Amino acid sequence: MSYLVLARKYRPRTFSQMVGQEHVVQALSNALEQQRLHHAYLFTGTRGVGKTTVSRILAKSLNCQGADGNGGITSAPCGVCQACTDIDSGRFVDYTELDAASNRGVDEVQSLLEQAVYKPVQGRFKVFMIDEVHMLTGHAFNAMLKTLEEPPEYLKFVLATTDPQKVPVTVLSRCLQFNLRPMAPETVQEHLARVLEAEAVPADAQALRLLSRAARGSMRDALSLTDQAIAFGGGQLQETAVRQMLGSVDRSHVFRLVEALAQGDGKSVVETSEALRVHGLSAGAALEEMSLVLQRMAVLQAVPEAADSTDDEGATIARLAAAMPADETQLLYSICLHGRAELGLAPDEYSALTMVLLRLLAFKPSAARGEPVASPEKKTLNEPQPAVVPVARRPAAPAPTPAAVAAAVPAPAPAQPARPVTAPAPVAARPTAPPGHVLPVVEPRQPLRPQPANRATGDVMGVPVRVPPEPAREAAAAVPSVTPTPEGDFWQQTVQQLVEREAVTALVRELALQAQLVGRDEGHWMLRVERESLNQPASRDRLRAALQAAGHAVEISVEVGPITDSPARRNAQAAALRQQAAEQIILNDPFVQQMQRDFGAKIVPGSIKPIAKQ
Repeated sequence: MSYLVLARKYRPRTFSQMVGQEHVVQALSNALEQQRLHHAYLFTGTRGVGKTTVSRILAKSLNCQGADGNGGITSAPCGVCQACTDIDSGRFVDYTELDAASNRGVDEVQSLLEQAVYKPVQGRFKVFMIDEVHMLTGHAFNAMLKTLEEPPEYLKFVLATTDPQKVPVTVLSRCLQFNLRPMAPETVQEHLARVLEAEAVPADAQALRLLSRAARGSMRDALSLTDQAIAFGGGQLQETAVRQMLGSVDRSHVFRLVEALAQGDGKSVVETSEALRVHGLSAGAALEEMSLVLQRMAVLQAVPEAADSTDDEGATIARLAAAMPADETQLLYSICLHGRAELGLAPDEYSALTMVLLRLLAFKPSAARGEPVASPEKKTLNEPQPAVVPVARRPAAPAPTPAAVAAAVPAPAPAQPARPVTAPAPVAARPTAPPGHVLPVVEPRQPLRPQPANRATGDVMGVPVRVPPEPAREAAAAVPSVTPTPEGDFWQQTVQQLVEREAVTALVRELALQAQLVGRDEGHWMLRVERESLNQPASRDRLRAALQAAGHAVEISVEVGPITDSPARRNAQAAALRQQAAEQIILNDPFVQQMQRDFGAKIVPGSIKPIAKQ
């Protein structure tokens, strides 16, 4: 007798045997008991969570005849009647399963729908089960829409998919949708324990925990891995053998890494990473195991009473949680998560693992390593500020003129010999004027500049400080030089007409504007441009076509060379002259000149623009 794999041998036969999908089982059981049956069901979820199993149990519940042959619709099919046994064995004539991954065309769907006109042969209902329904083509979906919306009373549709986003909304709106969730590792572990107990296979709890975590929420994957582990371990499940089969990292390596990172021991981190390389363990699995340990550490740091006394690793994790600060735990957890995405970018995943682990030491606070924390130094120089001279109180007086203010400013004092730096004298408080008194505005004193040491004090002579004038701005941009020619006048008018009518655009317009007409006869014009990039065959042909449409049926040739008269140069010259005229109007305005003379006003460069003529 051939061996039947665990995933098929222990497939649930009734709703009571379903694991981890209580929300779906409860809704379907209540609907079956109350006879509130929908005509179309859609089951979604990842692989191995029970979509096909639920559809088969639903088909048995609809067609079950009972052990005595007098049963009806029920949520607990008997499993012994003709309908139940035939559905389990896959030979029930009124239950049809269609794999949409290999039968995705409109012809296959139409062939299935042709059977809908016939009533059930053996059962109470016809059940059409379409697996991976998202693989159907658009025409196939459209072909089944009408029947899916209003099927005969004896027909039920059951659709299953792992990607509901690809199912059209017109199909989703016609179905009762159930989302089967990925199963928790604890749920998978409990089910594996029951299965292995029934199979009389000894197993360690840690081995089952590794298998349930590696299944990623899929019960079918967990049972398949269990089959492989039984064969690998010679009929028993031991943690060491399962770790070796899965390529998982021993938790002792993870604990050693976390402890070394908590102590800032880079040598131990590198040695442990090299040990993982020697044993051929997966770098990604190492970061995954570290993430799980760090997550438990963070929970213990936030909620100390959440410790599990029944866990063998609980004491070690609690010790590590006390040794590492909470902020470093969070930082290391984030580094491990993001580091898994970097393993594929590095030439060697073990070198990438080492860099990820050492990253925490690079960002680790110095105080945590027992090193003195140096206060950050400011990069700006603290120049001594001149002492503020108190202003004597005087009676109210009219505001001084600028000349009086300038006269009131004292001349710079001669430089004093260098003295030892002492503590700065206390700065006198700035006086405030009493009511009715106004303090005169005094310009701030300029900082003193040191004089050469070899010059005698008596030879120092005060000279006025020369303030360099601001660089004068040109009144207008340089006017491009143009040498007008009769051919240039004719070419300017011709190009202007082409541009106004939008007969030339893009590169063709640039060719016409940048070119100079150097010669023309009855059937040929010679143009000259400065850049070779404008001399393209396609641009020449389009320009010739535009000239022919404008009434100039001539051939054109383009050469590269210096130009002195082109429409672009003429336009630039005209724009520069308009700019100069506009600036002269502003500069010669009496009001502007008064503002500049009395208040030191300045014209913002680039703020003068000529107004275009309407």
